[in-house]
Amino acid sequence: MSISSRTTIAIHILALLAHCGPDPLTSEFIAGSVNTNPVVIRRLLARLREAGFVGSQGGPGGGWQLLRQPGKITLRDIHLAVEGAALFSLHSAKPNPRCPIGKNIQSTLVGIFEAAQAAMEAELARTTLVHLVKDIQTRAS
Repeated sequence: MSISSRTTIAIHILALLAHCGPDPLTSEFIAGSVNTNPVVIRRLLARLREAGFVGSQGGPGGGWQLLRQPGKITLRDIHLAVEGAALFSLHSAKPNPRCPIGKNIQSTLVGIFEAAQAAMEAELARTTLVHLVKDIQTRAS
């Protein structure tokens, strides 16, 4: 099992917009940087627009731009915008209640999963998009 790459790609998109801003970028240009299909980019941009991070303008010279200051966007904000709240999920069907493990596994895992989620979100909340872009620019020098 692996965790979705939506958060990583969304961070990439917003870092690129912050780096290239204020000029608008097309989904095709962004897809070239991410090395994925523009449809994937457009789906994530739709979620980022719903969260108020980006906006688009049509026509020649149009594209996507950041609507918020990069210093006001944390990696946690981005993660929640594209993934939703839950990092881990429990069984999709209730385990066998006659089995001692099946009867108790979900109630045991809930606290562990909540603690792991809280730790991850706290770590992501420490880094803003502006910090990330500065670090990337330093590495590129």
